[in-house]
Amino acid sequence: MSRKIIHVDMDAFYASVEQRDAPALRGKPVVVAWKGSRSVVCAASYEARKFGVRSAMPAVTAERLCPDAVFVPPDFARYREVSRQIREIFHQHTDLVEPLSLDEAYLDVSSNKQGLATATLVARQIRQEIRAVTGLTASAGVAPNKFLAKIASDWRKPDGLFVIQPHEVKDFLAPLPVGRLPGVGRATEHQLQLLGIMRVADLRRMSREELVRRFGRMGDRLARLALGEDDSAVAPDRPLQQISVEQTLAEDLALAGLVPVVRECALKTWLTAQRRQRIGRTVVLKLKTAEFQILSRSITPPLPVQSAAELVEQALALLERVDLPAATRYRLAGVGMSNFPPDLPQENLL
Repeated sequence: MSRKIIHVDMDAFYASVEQRDAPALRGKPVVVAWKGSRSVVCAASYEARKFGVRSAMPAVTAERLCPDAVFVPPDFARYREVSRQIREIFHQHTDLVEPLSLDEAYLDVSSNKQGLATATLVARQIRQEIRAVTGLTASAGVAPNKFLAKIASDWRKPDGLFVIQPHEVKDFLAPLPVGRLPGVGRATEHQLQLLGIMRVADLRRMSREELVRRFGRMGDRLARLALGEDDSAVAPDRPLQQISVEQTLAEDLALAGLVPVVRECALKTWLTAQRRQRIGRTVVLKLKTAEFQILSRSITPPLPVQSAAELVEQALALLERVDLPAATRYRLAGVGMSNFPPDLPQENLL
């Protein structure tokens, strides 16, 4: 029996909270970040996004792209309080809520507390309640599984609702670029394109056996995703083990060539950690060689990292501890944080 999954994603959450609480900011390009060369963008309003400003971007880049942007320092205590209000709304409809960050969550409403007839009605009610309680808008996707619901929530952003019915799954997926499938990064997408696979419909024409031969376990997952299959359950209160960002490279690089990649991964990891309000004590560097050898380096400083710049510094220091032969080439790099203090309660999450 297929599940009924809703993915709720608040629209430009941090920036929208700032615009709600300061009417003078409404309609203006708002960037939530500290100004300065060592800061990264936490969020950008839709007015700022028109100029190419995006989350995890260095603040100096955002300032160059949008000189008229209004920079507002983040206020995570305020964002957490709004997130708590939204979480209470979710739990009025289901106990199966899996938070992804302060502004995003999966809900399993295969059965719902209000006795509403369909998941679509539940999603519509939740969005109305969020607007009434917080004055903010949310986008939602409704689908038979998690990965489809997440794609759907982005379909009519901002302030949108999109539903993928079970009988529509294959037709909906067929024209999508393969890069829209979860886990398909730039490198995998490029490899698929070299095989003539541009869209999900193209992916279905390759047998599962051939995909597994070329891509290993990822090939089996690709075959399942192309058919809209995803049996992962909504997992409420799942313990957080690690926050990390990895990047598979379009071409293998020497160790020195990984510096900008590691820097970008560290910046994105820091942003994710800020969004989830969880800072791990341990910094982890992960590398994969061209021969698929995986190695990692880690450090647990006396105090958790305090900024994006400090995380970048720690990650680059770990890169210097890699002692493989100079001729070694690398196909993947990643930066993560683990070892989360137990005194940071999960209830802070949406």
